Amino acid sequence: MKNIMLNLYNKIKKLGILKIYEKKLELEIDKNNLPKHIAIIMDGNRRTAKMLGKKSYEGHYLGAEKAKEVLRWTRDLGIKVVTLYSFSLENFNRPKEEIDVLMKLFKEKFYEIADDKDIHKYKVRVKAIGRIHLLPKDVQEAIKYAEERTKNYNNFYVNIAIAYGGQQEIVDAVRKIAEKVKKGELNPEDIDKETIDDHLYTSHLPHPEPDLIIRTSGEERISNFLIWQSSYSELYFCDVYWPFFRKIDFLRAIRDYQRRQRRFGK
Repeated sequence: MKNIMLNLYNKIKKLGILKIYEKKLELEIDKNNLPKHIAIIMDGNRRTAKMLGKKSYEGHYLGAEKAKEVLRWTRDLGIKVVTLYSFSLENFNRPKEEIDVLMKLFKEKFYEIADDKDIHKYKVRVKAIGRIHLLPKDVQEAIKYAEERTKNYNNFYVNIAIAYGGQQEIVDAVRKIAEKVKKGELNPEDIDKETIDDHLYTSHLPHPEPDLIIRTSGEERISNFLIWQSSYSELYFCDVYWPFFRKIDFLRAIRDYQRRQRRFGK
């Protein structure tokens, strides 16, 4: 009994210290120098499940709950645009059982976010970016429902990168531009960076280029994510698996971003 009480006391003490540190970090954040657009590579769901002795797909449910929590942190801080990398084109090569569970999860979460009272209270526009036509019809319908319900909002933007690949996004943009050239709607010599920007999946955003990209799990690469838009993004790599990503980890990433001097090639 004494050991149980001691362990409980230590946990409470640790929680208290973390809360104090969290408040300290919040005070260090400059509200006038926040990233306008944060993109997140949510990595480590399957490894979390393995560590907990659960099936791999169960980690994705934990990850989805974490995503909901992190979106609240970004909104409370006033960050206008968030893009979440949830499912890449390469992920279609995973075991069928895992993909089926993921598709069910996506369907549930798009309906859930579309009916979330806070989404409407804070006027958050929800959009899926990627090759949506490759997804099951019921997932496409859930996405359409969420997008339709939020299409007139512009206070905040949440983008879910699903069936997404950065190189493929550029290919799709080039195809659209080529069609316009073919129809005589655009001259080849008029094609510039802005032309490509206007044909990317992120063209609807007020800030298409992420200021900060966060990746969890300790991996240090961007894995074909927003490769056009991230030319001058600041990168922050965090060792924790996504389901264990804490608010102090998030605030540390913001603090680190604010300590950097952004030169944009100058």
